[in-house]
Amino acid sequence: MREIIFDTETTGLDNRVERVIEIGAVELVNRFPTGRTFHVYINPDGREIHPDAQAVHGISMADLAGKPVFADILDEFAAFIDGATLVAHNAGFDMGFINAEFARLGRPAVDPALVVDTLAMARRKHPMGPNSLDALCKRYGVDNSHRTRHGALLDAGLLADVYIELIGGKQAAFGLETVSASAGNAAQEKAEVVILARAEPLPPRLTDVERAAHAALVKKLGEKALWLRPEYGLGQPDSE
Repeated sequence: MREIIFDTETTGLDNRVERVIEIGAVELVNRFPTGRTFHVYINPDGREIHPDAQAVHGISMADLAGKPVFADILDEFAAFIDGATLVAHNAGFDMGFINAEFARLGRPAVDPALVVDTLAMARRKHPMGPNSLDALCKRYGVDNSHRTRHGALLDAGLLADVYIELIGGKQAAFGLETVSASAGNAAQEKAEVVILARAEPLPPRLTDVERAAHAALVKKLGEKALWLRPEYGLGQPDSE
């Protein structure tokens, strides 16, 4: 199972007119990070950054000078998310912007069935809240001390840790599976477990004296003693 945990930063709040200026994404396969990430700053193609948005993420127009426009990164981003489930906190916001950018370039919107909203998950699991990313980091012991401002790749990494906790913790992902990644492509392979028979059985670890002492003790427990059942190998007590 391949999942992309991602976040965006934008010039403002209205995806009809505002633009995406940063995307950060982290790849998980079978709920474990593969080390593959996607991160890009994007020139908003003439759209100014709203002061309130800049106060949140700290990205200025000067920072975006010379950066690619969305059309330049579209194919690479689409290839990175292809075939994966997309996971975001308040996913409606991020997907609204991604789909708006796709629409401007004639690309179809992402299938909503492939999107997971961790904010909705958190609200169901913790209905009393708070359920912001910072609050969830605190709840689950995820270190976010280096998060002084919003940043797409930083937030995606934190969200990946939070998401794993939301679905039951790292132990929920344990399984007999291996993950192989090469040439920028991750694949899943089932690990085959083969149990071989021993050529020679292991020698008994109990001495004859210990076995005799155990049998004598069990005999005192009466004919219905659990240890006298055939599957335990002690047989029936001697008749007297």
